[in-house]
Amino acid sequence: MTLLDRFVDTRPLRVSPAFRRLWIGSAAAGLSGQLAATAVLHQVWELTRSTWWTGAIGLATAVPTVLGGLVGGTLADTTDRRRLVLVTSAVAAVAAAGLAAQAGLEAAPVALVLALVTAQTAATALGAAARRTFTARLLPTGLVPAGVALHHVGFQIALLAGPALAGVLLATGGLRAAYVADVVGIAVSSYGVLRLPEVRPHPAPGTGPGPAPGRGTSARLRATGQGWRYLLSRPELRGCLAADLAATGLAMPVALFPAVNDERFGGSGFTFGLFASAIAVGGLLAGSASGTIVRAPGAGRLVLAASATWGAALVAFALVDSLPATLACLAVAGAADTVAVICRGTIVQVTTPDAYLGRVSAAENVVGVAGPGLGNARAGAVAGATSAATSTLTGGLACVVVVALIAATTPALRRWRQPPATGAPAT
Repeated sequence: MTLLDRFVDTRPLRVSPAFRRLWIGSAAAGLSGQLAATAVLHQVWELTRSTWWTGAIGLATAVPTVLGGLVGGTLADTTDRRRLVLVTSAVAAVAAAGLAAQAGLEAAPVALVLALVTAQTAATALGAAARRTFTARLLPTGLVPAGVALHHVGFQIALLAGPALAGVLLATGGLRAAYVADVVGIAVSSYGVLRLPEVRPHPAPGTGPGPAPGRGTSARLRATGQGWRYLLSRPELRGCLAADLAATGLAMPVALFPAVNDERFGGSGFTFGLFASAIAVGGLLAGSASGTIVRAPGAGRLVLAASATWGAALVAFALVDSLPATLACLAVAGAADTVAVICRGTIVQVTTPDAYLGRVSAAENVVGVAGPGLGNARAGAVAGATSAATSTLTGGLACVVVVALIAATTPALRRWRQPPATGAPAT
């Protein structure tokens, strides 16, 4: 292990060319997705000037993530995962192209924008669980946590660069340029998957070639039920997902950024771009220590501590009013989020057998994507009835309280330790 690897463990990129291509593609898709998300938030705000509608973006992502994620998790454990990702990526690219097309309209209906966002999110959710299983199949067990961390570092880079690049594209090429970039990013991400061989799930011990024989609806419903029973039977899994849902579902501030920016800083486009970038800066700072994070024995305790820190940072965000303090609070929240995501991903990937990994990864993706969507919807609705500051304050406090309850009632998560690193990657 090099000195660099002690901070950001890059060994997975050197050991596995397939993982390296997958990581580059995922980072490209993450960057283009942030461009598109910023463009959607900007477009909806400009069309409506309403926190209710910016909060509705959260519903447009949360609902298809839940439904698509549940179906996609079962498909990931019953079919060729590579093909599933390629097909769903193609559909997502078509929806992204639709967003680019509507950007040329004089005044696009906000319902059309949200419908296209819903379609793209549904397609992405269907393939997300299958995509998440590739890391454990491409890397030796001992490098899986480092692979999870690298994916999140790539996401944080995208979160930092995406809003800034979106601002440049919106100023120079308009909405269409940002949406076209999303199509390109999806195409790049598909290339890394295209080079993989067929990736079918391993059977559960003592079973046949899949978790539930047959391809009918009833068989897939049984398979979905099996996956949820397994997840709920493991307190460390349900505990870390519950902690993440408490953080994002109760204390997600992104839908409030335009309103907070208007209230505190006069609606400056410069400060608006800094909000999301501040979260990413904090995430990258924490990600730069990912080599240390993945070697920490108590990942369960870190999930709980980081989730509570996220809530506390957003309580502070609601109470401050200067720009440096506002950005500092968001940076602390971003750092806490990175620690929580890396540790949660490690627990899920290391604990879950391959036969159930698609369905458990689907649940993780539902929480990781639908949670923020629901959180943004909650934030927008509460802000519409009260104020942006009240919405952020109550959400952050609720997050801290719920995470404390999870910590008190889930000793298996507090005690979770990563097992010794053994074995080669499954093929």
